[in-house]
Amino acid sequence: MSRALVPLAQGCEELEAITITDLLVRADVNVTTAGLDDQVVVASRGTHIIPDTNINAIKNELFDLIVLPGGLPGANYLRDDPTLQALLKQHVTNKKLIAAICAAPKVLAAAGLLEGKRVTCYPGALDEYPQLDVRTSAIEIDGQIITSRGPGTAMDFALLLIEQLEGRTKRDKIEQQLAR
Repeated sequence: MSRALVPLAQGCEELEAITITDLLVRADVNVTTAGLDDQVVVASRGTHIIPDTNINAIKNELFDLIVLPGGLPGANYLRDDPTLQALLKQHVTNKKLIAAICAAPKVLAAAGLLEGKRVTCYPGALDEYPQLDVRTSAIEIDGQIITSRGPGTAMDFALLLIEQLEGRTKRDKIEQQLAR
């Protein structure tokens, strides 16, 4: 069974956080949500999310995938968390999948993980990184880095993550269950 980590910060985009978590769980991926502290996360539209744990409790674990929901100011808090930054770098070194949606690719840029990669993000989220190859596509895959544009792409993004972790058959099964 694949393992995924979904870090959650205050002000994250709930549609992304919940859609990603829900679809991965439907695909039998063992998902851990981790807050940056022990507080209930209040998402960008006021939804309260109770993380499974906090980032410090799992900082030495390896996951098959780390996926970052966007939203502001959530993505900024993720970007500024040194424990998460170290965890992301460790996972890249260990050839694990890293994914980010909406404003969250800025977390990967701050960690130096997007140099030479094709990426996409919410419009303007990576403006402070003019050297990056930012595309306007809904989803970009470049090696072990997967990025997506925003809340409107969350379901397709999550289905792609399932395919990357569990294969096309599992993705198709989950997609059929969603009556798409």
